[in-house]
Amino acid sequence: MKSQTITQVDVLDDSILWNNLKAGDEKAFSLLFEKHYAHLVRYGNSLSPFAEKVQDCVQDVFTDVWIYRESLNDSVVVKAYLLSSVRKRIARLHERDHIFRKTTSTDSIEFLFDFSVEHQLIADEETLGKVSHLNKLLNALPGRQKEALYLRYNEGLSVEQIADMLDVNYQSANNLLHRALLNLRKEWKGNLSLLLLLSSSLF
Repeated sequence: MKSQTITQVDVLDDSILWNNLKAGDEKAFSLLFEKHYAHLVRYGNSLSPFAEKVQDCVQDVFTDVWIYRESLNDSVVVKAYLLSSVRKRIARLHERDHIFRKTTSTDSIEFLFDFSVEHQLIADEETLGKVSHLNKLLNALPGRQKEALYLRYNEGLSVEQIADMLDVNYQSANNLLHRALLNLRKEWKGNLSLLLLLSSSLF
């Protein structure tokens, strides 16, 4: 079972670290890197099967943050900004490597993440069976719907932030989430609050 220990880095306020690094504070930059690096790599790995290239993309994002720190917006939602930056950089990587045709959009990225839950975290056999079934249904969703759910439940982004990341308007992002939940309800009659259990138990 994975540890749920919350470290000091986890509770540091992103906006404080962001503003401090913009002022040239190397310690704030290092703490922001330590806080977000792992989940940015995890998200990047859901967009590309090339783990080393994903790590390079994430490191490049942080390098750009430091180099261009003085011109960065003061009021960004840091987590959403970093996730979006990683997604765009991986899209450029795909474009450069001719994985898909040249485009200014990130629509063609295939979302590779598989929802799963550690069986050790669920003692009740009936609940485990329901969650395992839910996993299968989630992973059968179209990629964009699955990514929208991942960003909403695993990364905790708002609909507005998801829309910005996926380069669509608010209504389109809301529709993606709505269609995903409708697709789940067609095949699974359980309580959708298990989505919260799933997202909180993944890592």
